[in-house]
This record gives sequence, structure tokens and C-alpha cells, in this order.
Amino acid sequence: MTIWTQDQMASIHKMLNPRSLAIVGATPRQQYGGRMLSAALKMKDRVNVYAVNPKYDEILGVKSYKSITDLPETPDVVAVVVPYTHVLDTLKEAHAKGTRAGIVISAGFSERGTDSGADLQGEVSKFARESGLRISGPNCLGLANVRDNLWLTSSSRTIDGVSGGVGLVCQSGATLFGPFLARATDSGMGLSYMVSTGNEADLEFADFARYLLDDKGTTVIAGFVEGFKNARKFAEVAKLAAERGKPIVLIKIGRSDLGRRAASSHTAALTGSDALYDAICKQYGVIRVPSYDDLLEISHLMAQSRKPKQAGIAVASHSGGICSLTADMCGAHGLDLPPLSDKALGVINGILKGFGWAANPADLTGRANSESFPAIMDAMINEPGVGALAVASAGAELQVGQIIELRQKTDKNIVYMWTGSRDNKVGLPLLKKAGIPVFYTPDSMARGLRHLLDYYAWHDKRMQQGFATAPAMTTAQKETLAQLQGLKRNSLSESESKQLIAAWGVTTSMEVCAKDVDAAVKAAEKIGFPVVLKADSADIPHKTEAGVVRLNLRSADEVRKAHAEIIANAKKHAPDAKLNGVLVQEMVQGGVETIVGVSYDAQLGPTILFGTGGIMVEVYKDVAIRACPITPTEAHDMIDEVKGAALLKGFRGKPACDIDALADVLVKVSHLAVNLDGTLAELDINPVLVLPKGQGVKAVDALVAFTG
Repeated sequence: MTIWTQDQMASIHKMLNPRSLAIVGATPRQQYGGRMLSAALKMKDRVNVYAVNPKYDEILGVKSYKSITDLPETPDVVAVVVPYTHVLDTLKEAHAKGTRAGIVISAGFSERGTDSGADLQGEVSKFARESGLRISGPNCLGLANVRDNLWLTSSSRTIDGVSGGVGLVCQSGATLFGPFLARATDSGMGLSYMVSTGNEADLEFADFARYLLDDKGTTVIAGFVEGFKNARKFAEVAKLAAERGKPIVLIKIGRSDLGRRAASSHTAALTGSDALYDAICKQYGVIRVPSYDDLLEISHLMAQSRKPKQAGIAVASHSGGICSLTADMCGAHGLDLPPLSDKALGVINGILKGFGWAANPADLTGRANSESFPAIMDAMINEPGVGALAVASAGAELQVGQIIELRQKTDKNIVYMWTGSRDNKVGLPLLKKAGIPVFYTPDSMARGLRHLLDYYAWHDKRMQQGFATAPAMTTAQKETLAQLQGLKRNSLSESESKQLIAAWGVTTSMEVCAKDVDAAVKAAEKIGFPVVLKADSADIPHKTEAGVVRLNLRSADEVRKAHAEIIANAKKHAPDAKLNGVLVQEMVQGGVETIVGVSYDAQLGPTILFGTGGIMVEVYKDVAIRACPITPTEAHDMIDEVKGAALLKGFRGKPACDIDALADVLVKVSHLAVNLDGTLAELDINPVLVLPKGQGVKAVDALVAFTG
């Protein structure tokens, strides 16, 4: 499936690498149009800049044209800074001139929360798609090619930025050119491009991220997203990023409709918007972070770091207190500070001569700022279990120079936790200029190193196994689906639901649908006592609440009594319900209860949920979620992720369960979900009983709902 077209990528390329730019709505006043012209004129030695405004003959020293049509050439990019009611006409004029890239600064569209604004944005979106004039915006502040110092923005904040490997894409222009730009500049983070996408009437985060994947100078993509227009496109670009080895670091804020579900299934109640996005990020290797500083610090770390050779961290500081706190934070984030070898201890003790403490972390006192510091760093970073050296100090020029020299000769990573004033004019600027990642708290440094290790561990694993694909439906599966859809009902009964999942290889409990009490007794005797009786009706999805379930029936008399009670309760609970009969099931014993479910939404498509049964899932919502389809490894990861997995692995002398068989069920259900995308609304298999190892699993109950 081709998501991105060459025209899209070509338009983005022109936006970020223009040879000519027309600003429609340019003005001498320092408002949006005036600020954009002022910024553009700084690059007039490399870009032909045209002001377009019929009110003026000249603006800021350059000729002002009456219209786009009057321009002496077709501009690569048209920036639109006119009242929202004139935006579409301006874009049409630009298209007639031959322009294929537009930046719409103008506001007044869907962000107004009115039908008229949304309708107008819809018209702009349709025009962009049909005409091939692709746009960023509306309601954005433009973009910048920081590498080449090209600023196509109406923000008053433009800088001679530090060029580097981080491409920053942000829906909010004020956030991008405000705190992000300020913090990136302060931290010395190198940027390749900055893009504000605004309302995303046409091009969105994933489109610009896709362009950056092809840009050799961009090694990390950082994003600030309030909501995805097309989350499947986001997942696809995340897959491509994994294949290219380019991390995506993301702030995802806001709520969407993803968490709104029908109330007929446990899966629906347990799956929320934020949980889904967390799952998608985890599945596709996206590093999701909560704050501006985390986004920039971790992006900078990922851009400036090599793939870790080892997981161990060595910490050196001038302060014992800082050492202790840093060790605590590293431990809190699951990092390893391996003990130093006798060889390393000998080197460090020989230098400290009774002062400080030779260990990991190392309290070096005054030796952290001395000619002896390089020997200590060498001893620590060359330990076989160490992949990164973290120095926590307020480095004088001597120390910083030593660290920079070590960085140039080692193939391991070095990070710095700055403990002094951020106004430092000597050491701190040198660290930033050298591209050494700087953190300001032990917690943020440990969190960054944790993300670095986790990303590369995930990436290695993912590249080995690849991404999952679902096989096409077999003839038998198609026939089963057609038969069940032929019932002309959105909901299936339990027996019908089990018929569907069985077609995809999910083992269900042995059962017979009895039409009367005598048939129920006969079925129970054939199956063998004890048995379970349940009403089988698509109109009674919550059978326990309706009082139409009886467990552990051990005789024919108990079956007769239970049958009568179930029929009576069913009529009382739902007088108009159509009853297929009463299910007589084997009483599956000796297993651990789990739940497997599928939910759908317009953005993310099918997602699969797994949780352990009982109180863990009902009260604590102890579940794992992934987008479908999944691999066997992902299935095992889901199982390991829930706290209740301890029950499956053997708990307090109980035998270990058949986890491999459970993982196989998760994979098969994920295939079913993909095969029925657009047809299946939701699926609950609850409980799935996981039997002792080697005995498999059995789906004891199931609920299927088709789309209306």
C-alpha cells in the first residue's frame, strides 16, 4: 500500500528548500505578514522573495505585487497571510500560476469550533488533494530549514540555529517557535528542520516525518502532536523509521474519540485513548515523553549517541552526595552500575590516595578537576560491562576539555549532568558546542539513558523478527463469516461467536446447544459431569447479570433444575429475546482465567487486548494492548507485561500454564481482527482458560459484534 506520493514529498521539499517565495498578505507592520517578510528578506541572497499586497507599491524596501498572477516567475512556495475568507481564492490563484507548495498562516478555520470554519477548512483540504498544491496549515507559523538558515515563518523568533540531526515537527506554531526553539537553543541541540503543521488541513505530522526519513542529515524525529488525523499513517511512518534506524521522540497530548466504545464488552471498558497511544508507541518503537525538556533532551541524546555496546553505566562526580542521588535515580529507572574491576579500582585508588571513593559511582572530590581526571575516566569507560560514562559536575574548562577529548577517541557514549549555574559562560557552552548531551537532574539523565538502551534493544529485536502480517482468509473462514453474517444481526450469541473464533483456530470448550430439557440432560451425560448451563442468545450479552448461567452441575436432576431456572430468568430479564437454546458445556477446571479482546476505531483500526481475569482486570485494569496484527514475540511481550502473568508462570506451587498456546491464540485473534477490519466491531473472549503446560487453552465464553 502506497501512502505517500512523489508529489507530496516534492511539495514538502520545496517548502523546506525554496528557491523562490511569495508572501501574500505581506505588510510593513510587524504583524504576521510583516514578520514573515522580514524573516524572508534575511535569505534574499539565496531565495527570490516576493511581497504580494495590492495596497502597497513597496514593502520593507522590495516591490509589492498586486497579485500572484503578476509575479515574474512561478514561486516554489506561496505563503498565505490573508483573511480566512480569501485563503481558498489565493490558493487557487497560486495553483493557476503553477505553484505546488503553500504555507497557510491564516487562522479562522476548524480551530474556531464553528461549522463554517470546519466547512471552509474542508474545502481547503479538498482543493489541496485534488489540485496537487500541498499545504502546511492553516493556522500555523511556518517552518524553517535550520541547516541552511532558511526561515519561512511569521514568528518573531528566528535564529542562526545550531545545525544538527533533529527534525522537529509540531502542530502548535507558538510552541515550536516559542519554548521549543528557546530550549533547543539554550541546550545546544542541533536541528535540521522545524515545521509547524497547524490544523493539518492537508499535510500532517506523518507526512513531514516521512520526508525527514529520507533526509540523510536528520537522524532523529521529534514531534509535538495534539491529535492524529490518521493514526494508521503514523503507525506506518513509525515502522519505516524503525527500518531506517531513526528514532521518533514524541509528545502526544489531548483526548480523542478513541476511548469511546459501546458498553457491551469488557474490552471496550478497558481500552482508553491514552492507553491505545501508549501501546502503539511501544509497539512501533516511538519514545513517548511528557514534557518539553524531555522531548529535547532525549532527542538530543539519541542524535548524539552511538548504539550502546553494553548496558552498564559508569558514574563519576566530585560530590559523594551527587553520586548517591544519581545512583538512586539510575536504580529507579532500572539501570545497571556494574562494580569496577580490581584493575580499574587500582588505577583510581592510586590517583585518589585515600581521598574520595573508588567505586561506581565514583566520588573523586578535587580529582574531578585535575590533570589526573582523564586516567580515571579511561579506567571507568574501558570496563567491559560499561557502555556509557556519566559525569556529574560543574566542569571547569580543564575538565570539559578532557571530556571532549575522550569523546573523540572512545566508541562508547558520554553524557554530562551539569550541577552548576546554567548561566555558566565557559564549561557549559563548550559541552554544548561539542555536542555532548547535557542534563540538569539525575532523574532526567537516568530517564534519558533508559530510553537510549530500550530503543536499541527494541530495534534489534524488531529487525530480527520484522513486523507482523496477517494471512488472507481461507475458504473455510470466508464461508463461516458469510454464514454468520447471513443471520442479519449485529450481535452473535455465545455459540455463534465461538463458531467464528474456532474458524481462526481458537480452541473452544466442548458444548451442545440443547433445544429442550431432555436434550440438555442427554448432552450433559455425553459430555460428562460436571457441566455448565448457559442461555444462548444474542439478545442477552451479559449472562451472569441476567441469571442465566449455572456452574458445576453434577447430576441430571441438577441439570433439569438449572434448565428451568435459566429459561425463567431469561424470559424475565429480556422477554423479547430470541433464545437459540441452552448451552451445555464441559466444566473446564484447573486453568487460569484470562481475557482476550478486540476493539476497533476509525483511526487506529483493530487493536488487541490481553489481561488476566478476575480482580486484576476488573479493578486494576491490568491489561496489555497492541495494534493488529502481532507477532508471536509481541504476544509473549503482552503476556509478560501484565502483572497477573505471575499466575501463569506457576505461583505458590501451582503448575506453570501453557503460555505458548496462549500466545498462539493472541496471534490468531489478531489475524482475525485484521481479516475482519471494517466488518467486526468488537470481540470478547472472556474467559480464556489457560491450562497447565502442554494442555493448551480453551475459550469458555465469547461475544462478537459486527458493524452496523
